[in-house]
Amino acid sequence: MNHRDEIRDFLTSRRAKITPDQVGLSSGGRRRVPGLRREEVAVLADVSTEWYTRLEKGHITGVSDDVLNAVARALHLDAAERAHLFDLAHTAGTGPRTHRPTRTVRPGLQHMLDTMTNAPAIIRNGRLDILATNHLGHAMYWPVFQTQAPRTGTNIARFQFLDPAGPDFFPDWNTSADITVALLRSEAGRDPYNKDLTDLIGELSTRSADFRVRWARHNVRLHHTGTKSYHHPAIGDLTLDYESIDLQADRGLNLTVYIAAPDTPSHDALRLLASWAATLAQTDNRPHHQTGRPQDTEPPHIRRG
Repeated sequence: MNHRDEIRDFLTSRRAKITPDQVGLSSGGRRRVPGLRREEVAVLADVSTEWYTRLEKGHITGVSDDVLNAVARALHLDAAERAHLFDLAHTAGTGPRTHRPTRTVRPGLQHMLDTMTNAPAIIRNGRLDILATNHLGHAMYWPVFQTQAPRTGTNIARFQFLDPAGPDFFPDWNTSADITVALLRSEAGRDPYNKDLTDLIGELSTRSADFRVRWARHNVRLHHTGTKSYHHPAIGDLTLDYESIDLQADRGLNLTVYIAAPDTPSHDALRLLASWAATLAQTDNRPHHQTGRPQDTEPPHIRRG
């Protein structure tokens, strides 16, 4: 990915989303571009039009945080977009470097997961590879583990866009796909020289038109808390709240824990998932925390009620 192109396309796409009325400017009749003109952004950010034009063309190395904040305010960037702009600026001058992708987790982290017995939990990296799970986390993401080969790893984005089972597992597929692409775009801003990440983006762009359309939007996202829906092949529908935490001592890794609101069908479904996980352990001869392709089996089913 060309870093200057990334900066240009991101700023252009954000500028196109803001109308003159939103920032108190006159529309001035017919406009040749959607959203704001460059000179209007420059006025709002209190910089010269020439300077802002250079910035939008990718000349961002050495730009001060104060100026970046002014541009972010002018473009009404949200927290995720502001962070992405700063990431693009801070990595612009670093140049290509050797990158060792995070593929494993420390034994201590796995032990922490194993002590969490009442909620599904996973540890992933920024590329959305699932690197470790607890017992319930492995059971919840069983379809993802079941369909991916060891050489490619267990990757949520690849499953979602390239596997026929993806739309079944993510019933609100469009929203979930938007989030996945926005997370990958954010990670690409933080770590543009990660070859594993760029290889994945290239693969998905080549093989999935749905991914290409979303990638071109340059949307980014912070992923700390929210609600997700799943359709598990053995349990049925799950609507779960999640809390997602970046692990400060393990750069690039993220812990996500899923919980269900009390006295809801999903709360009961999680208890069924625990029973199903015990059944799964008897048919799957692979430890639950390892990634890759488990033994090919049909999922054992559990009847509700």
